[in-house]
Amino acid sequence: MTDTDTKATFKRVMLKISGEALMGDQGFGLHPPTVERIAHEVKSVHDMGVEICMVIGGGNVFRGLQGSAQGMERTTADYMGMLATVMNALAMQSALEGIGVFTRVISAITMNEVAEPYIRRRAVRHLEKKRVCIFAAGTGNPYFTTDTAATLRANEMSCEAIFMGKNGVDGVYDKDPRTHSDAVRYDTVSYDEVLQKRLGVMDASAIALARDNNLPLFVFPLDTPGGFKSILAGEGIYTVVRD
Repeated sequence: MTDTDTKATFKRVMLKISGEALMGDQGFGLHPPTVERIAHEVKSVHDMGVEICMVIGGGNVFRGLQGSAQGMERTTADYMGMLATVMNALAMQSALEGIGVFTRVISAITMNEVAEPYIRRRAVRHLEKKRVCIFAAGTGNPYFTTDTAATLRANEMSCEAIFMGKNGVDGVYDKDPRTHSDAVRYDTVSYDEVLQKRLGVMDASAIALARDNNLPLFVFPLDTPGGFKSILAGEGIYTVVRD
């Protein structure tokens, strides 16, 4: 059976990954083989006919909150973090187009030489033409995370679900399974539980935005080969956040 023979459970989805996911085993920056591996995961889902939006964090290059904590003015630090997400988006675009997937980087901050400006109707048209749309520079505003940007763009693009790829964990736990051997994994959990128990899936504003628009959130292991595709095929290991 080929990828195109496998019927996907969703037609249009948002994939949110952290900048740290692109580091590989390094402590900083981009690890090209890791970027390429993730690109192949995206292609395997794209080959099923799924329309894919992406948002990639910038924490592997610069994290606004950390810069602010070290004395930098918060707005400036956040804008630097947004620029880091553009760098990651361009790296992912290069990797995807290198394996034959047409891609557009769409930036919330105008930089015409390297990315398209965000125009909702144009982005929707790219998706309809089966191009992967990578939304960069967050929402274009300080004080908002890339989690919130992913949820906002997912709603604007009429995505049916958000997929959060995590490294080292296979879903949502009541506490960090990497440091607590008695951590309990959830198969399903409600938005309100995520907020009340502070489970750290996404920041509070992103979870609230997903809840208010009934947008399910799938948390899955990004470092498991075929993990993204298997969920779209109705299988796989994940935790789903929904009402």
